[in-house]
Amino acid sequence: MMSLGGQASDTPKNGGLSRIQERNRSLILDAALSEFSRKGFSGATVERIAAEAGMSKSNLLYYFSSKEAIYKATLAHILEVWLAPLKTLDPGGEPARELAAYIRQKIEMSATFPEASRLFANEVMQGAPQILPILEGDLRRLVSEKSRVIQDWIDAGKMRQVDPVQLIFMIWATTQHYADFSIQIRALTGKDLSDPVFFKETETSITTLILNGVGLTAPGNDD
Repeated sequence: MMSLGGQASDTPKNGGLSRIQERNRSLILDAALSEFSRKGFSGATVERIAAEAGMSKSNLLYYFSSKEAIYKATLAHILEVWLAPLKTLDPGGEPARELAAYIRQKIEMSATFPEASRLFANEVMQGAPQILPILEGDLRRLVSEKSRVIQDWIDAGKMRQVDPVQLIFMIWATTQHYADFSIQIRALTGKDLSDPVFFKETETSITTLILNGVGLTAPGNDD
């Protein structure tokens, strides 16, 4: 399961954290991810989160003052983790390799952290009540920055003209589909991303379709 300790936004009441407190915080956020992804915000309870984390409710409330505080911390870190690959898009790199690497990282995250993707998707579909300021702030700035990188590649004649933001949306939609709709994928194919062969087929198909669409050849397919 994804570890969500460390950099989440809510802090305990006494300031700094000891190593044991950091561990407990991580246990709480891991348990919260499981509970919120299954039950949603309204259906989740602090009692079940505490039980899954292996501690009392009063101990949990030492770290987070309310269910809403736990939920916000969980979502904030999910967003941080899911956006990390986009931050690595290198303006000095070759577009095909940079975009292929980004697609692979996104597929790996769908394979490793499906609960996180589903929880984030559910929050957005509910109107993003807890994270809308982050979407309109940090996320918008990051997408704008990386869109300029893609536009620079286009202007340099390295790839076909395309709306950079739409390209980023397309990558999100295709890669995160394998987390958000994993049950449907297993029902239709009998496989999921835990199967190395299916993972490679997925990576190859998505990378080829997207890169060919912008006039690029997937690395390794140059011949």
